[in-house]
Amino acid sequence: MERPIELRISNGRMAFGDVPEHVDERLQAAVQARGNAAECEALLWEAHRLAPRVLPVFYALYKFYFNRKRLDEAERVALVALDVAAQQIGIPADWRQLTAASADWTAEGPQRFFLFTMKALAFITLRRDRLPDALAILAKLAEIDPGDQVGHGVIAAMARGVEGEG
Repeated sequence: MERPIELRISNGRMAFGDVPEHVDERLQAAVQARGNAAECEALLWEAHRLAPRVLPVFYALYKFYFNRKRLDEAERVALVALDVAAQQIGIPADWRQLTAASADWTAEGPQRFFLFTMKALAFITLRRDRLPDALAILAKLAEIDPGDQVGHGVIAAMARGVEGEG
């Protein structure tokens, strides 16, 4: 069973930043169309065309692909999302170059989105049986987000379980 795309957090705000109303309409239509994957995907890409730098659209896209086990596409979208968020923060797009001092990682907005998308990328790479890649991403997350604001510790525990099986 496919899980729906959820874009709003518990207080009703859009996750990772505000979305223009005309883009939000496409995103919410995509949520309503979740039973029709082709229509949902088309609406998500339409939202992206309307607002190619709006971070919640990337979240919706990579979550859509992940939930449908289209992991190659989920990974591609997540990597582009990291590039866009890095530009908005003013940091290198290559997460390997980042340190705890590269940004205020406790801030909302693109910083939170960057961390969350790194966590998603770690999970995607883990699901794609690329344990070393997942572990490298998780190690960087532990360095730049030692307070585990985005819950990367859960993915790290899963990765350690996979590592122990090998």
